[in-house]
Amino acid sequence: MSTILDGKRLVLGTCYYPEHWPETMWREDLQRMLASGIEVIRIAEFAWNKTEPEEGVFTYDFFDRFLDLCDEAGMKVIFGTPTATPPAWLTERYPEVLNVDVEGNTYRHGARRHYNYNAPVYRYLTERIVTKLGEHYGQRKCIIGWQIDNELNCETDQFHSEADSAAFRLFLRDKYGTLDALNTAWGTVFWNQTYTNWDEVHVPRKTISNSTNPHEVLDYTRFVSASARSFCKLQSDILRKFIKPGDFITTNGMFASLDNHQMTRESLDYYTYDSYPNFAYCLDAYNPDDRDLRDRRWSRNLIQVRSISPEFGIMEQQSGANGWNTRMEAPTPRPGQMTLWTMQSIAHGADYVSYFRWRTATMGTEIYWHGILDYSGRENRRLRELKDIHAKLAKLAPVAGQKYRAKVALVKDYDNEWDAALDKWHDRVNWASESALFEASQRTHTPLDFVFIDHADDAQLAGYDVLFYPHATIMTAERADMLRRYVEQGGTLVFGCRTAYKDITGQCVMDKLPGLVADLTAADIPEYSFIAPDAGKVTVDWNGTELEATVFADLVEPTGDGVREATYTSDYYAGSGALVSHAVGKGKAYYYGSAFNAASARVFLEKLGVAKPFGGDLELPETCELAVRGKYAFVLNYKKEPATVCVKRPMRELLSGETLQGEISVPGYGALVLEL
Repeated sequence: MSTILDGKRLVLGTCYYPEHWPETMWREDLQRMLASGIEVIRIAEFAWNKTEPEEGVFTYDFFDRFLDLCDEAGMKVIFGTPTATPPAWLTERYPEVLNVDVEGNTYRHGARRHYNYNAPVYRYLTERIVTKLGEHYGQRKCIIGWQIDNELNCETDQFHSEADSAAFRLFLRDKYGTLDALNTAWGTVFWNQTYTNWDEVHVPRKTISNSTNPHEVLDYTRFVSASARSFCKLQSDILRKFIKPGDFITTNGMFASLDNHQMTRESLDYYTYDSYPNFAYCLDAYNPDDRDLRDRRWSRNLIQVRSISPEFGIMEQQSGANGWNTRMEAPTPRPGQMTLWTMQSIAHGADYVSYFRWRTATMGTEIYWHGILDYSGRENRRLRELKDIHAKLAKLAPVAGQKYRAKVALVKDYDNEWDAALDKWHDRVNWASESALFEASQRTHTPLDFVFIDHADDAQLAGYDVLFYPHATIMTAERADMLRRYVEQGGTLVFGCRTAYKDITGQCVMDKLPGLVADLTAADIPEYSFIAPDAGKVTVDWNGTELEATVFADLVEPTGDGVREATYTSDYYAGSGALVSHAVGKGKAYYYGSAFNAASARVFLEKLGVAKPFGGDLELPETCELAVRGKYAFVLNYKKEPATVCVKRPMRELLSGETLQGEISVPGYGALVLEL
């Protein structure tokens, strides 16, 4: 595998677009990058015309000249396949490749990602251009890896062309076999939607109330994911024939309606992410009540990336202000924030960090999406900060290859992710609890992982002391059995409200709730409701500790060996059970009848004995994040003011080389990296 993720050191890169700049600038740019600590550049992901300027006419001179300079300079290259932006000759000659929205409007040429994955001619032309690129550049010395497309499902995850309907029918035929089975799975007897011919089945279309069959939409989302994965695998399979031993294949992003875990397993060597924490400071997203968690919320994204690919890189890391000429206005990172956000990525497991971009574009939609250099290319503060980051990373070499340490995990799966995206009831509780558990883990300095149970095994679950699976609305027998085995072997499992009331099709079950996990939790739910707006504060008593119920209330009572742990104490819920526990084998399962808020999530972490696992070594203010890779603890200060950290025993700090103990001041936007 490539030297950028070999577990031996941390590597810096940047994104560069030679097609944007006069050829006379290339050599100097490469030399300046190398002098600043940049070892790798990503190129070509939007440059189809530079290889195929007209249909069937191929020329390689442009990138040959640029790659010759890279070979000469010693710059390593990640080469992008250019399929995110089909050229004008292609979309003009083959308009069927263009994407269509739910109302039937075609997305025209002039932006990016305006194609659909399923048009046969686009797949053929993609296969041809990727083959040509692989044949010609696959053995290039300077190329160490390939990026497929760019940000699959970015801009939109909705595809409604005729090619998509045709492919959707094939997807459903393969899944269900018969229309009878499809009609049953989709519950088409409701509102007289029964299908009698496959030609009657389409991708979701505009309806009178914008409400569509939820079971159809759930399968459609699965289809969109399968389409994107198929498009990725088409390219990956081609590149495997031509690349050198040790060169890698990746793609970047993390966008909706896409099983990134499965795509990585099928097609990639590892995954890369595009991290822009100052989206939190966009003018249209500014929230003065968000306090100190604003850009820290990108740690939540990094947690999910780590679940997809334990070895991962950052293909696009924040380096300048954000903005298109049409949307997204975010300020230039303050002095130190570029370093802080780099440390954030590394703390969560990235060994490769590539900045977007080297030079800021002087033309096009992204003229306000600033890179390391501004339009003039003059020396600036961000370039000086980059050089300082490079010096710091040399001192952090022992961190490379170390694994993130967490004993608590939030359990997720794609079926429930996608169901929450289309079901407002599900979305309300899901968003509340995910946000709350992340916030509570951050404020208590409890490292957290995400585990996607649809891509996990028993051994992976067994690595955690506590699992939170807050709203597993869709439950399967296989997953319920896996969770039972986890608990039997000594694990602690916490469910929240609205668990197991749907099957895999998204239809509601007729079992007594909580359905397939009723036996595991020893819980019964005779009644449930959204918490009414006039209910006021709905409180719960857990052995003397007061919690506030959030969004929803399952009235939950124990069955068999179950134990009522907590009781509602207000509104008409008063006196009903709010939390039930059940000892199973060596472990215990809990069913909490509400969604989580930050305060109740914190109580659970504390009562279950997993909060502040490194509290004996370090005491941190809530304004700092603690992330631990192997034996190295990252303390990240997201505030512009200094923060005081108590180091309770002598520890070596990697960046300074000093041994620290006692009260230590961490500068604004600063970091400590301590050897535990």
